Amino acid sequence: MENASSKRRTDSASRVILATPQTIYQAFLNPEALVSWLPPKGMSGHIDMFDPREGGTYRVILTYEIDHLTPGKTSENTDVAQGNFLELIPDKRIVQSVTFDSEDPAFSGEMTQKWLFETYSEGTKVTIVCENVPEGIKKEDHDTGLRSTLENLAIFTE
Repeated sequence: MENASSKRRTDSASRVILATPQTIYQAFLNPEALVSWLPPKGMSGHIDMFDPREGGTYRVILTYEIDHLTPGKTSENTDVAQGNFLELIPDKRIVQSVTFDSEDPAFSGEMTQKWLFETYSEGTKVTIVCENVPEGIKKEDHDTGLRSTLENLAIFTE
């Protein structure tokens, strides 16, 4: 019998952004800044609670602004996520645990999200690594969303 953890996967995406690691790191620490670039294309966001320190928590509500083929994780048009800041290494790395508010078991469990910042001559390579991705999140949708978020971060910081 296959257990739930064997259905989990790791998704990642990277992009070189023409900004310093310091600028990119700071874009994560301000809730108004974060909510302006974090939602992928076709979504908007609202931060309900935000305590950016190791051990701190946050709650983000993402709302679909355009028609989409699958319902949201929390409601027809929303994804609500609770997060914990596990590690904050200035200008280098942010590690968070994320759980979705959902009655659907396909979205249950804790996903670890790592944001890695590597200095390049032309800017900063930003890599997102999502481990233990809930099986209800389609890989192609997640890959598109991660790339969109990185594009938004580039637009915000460049």
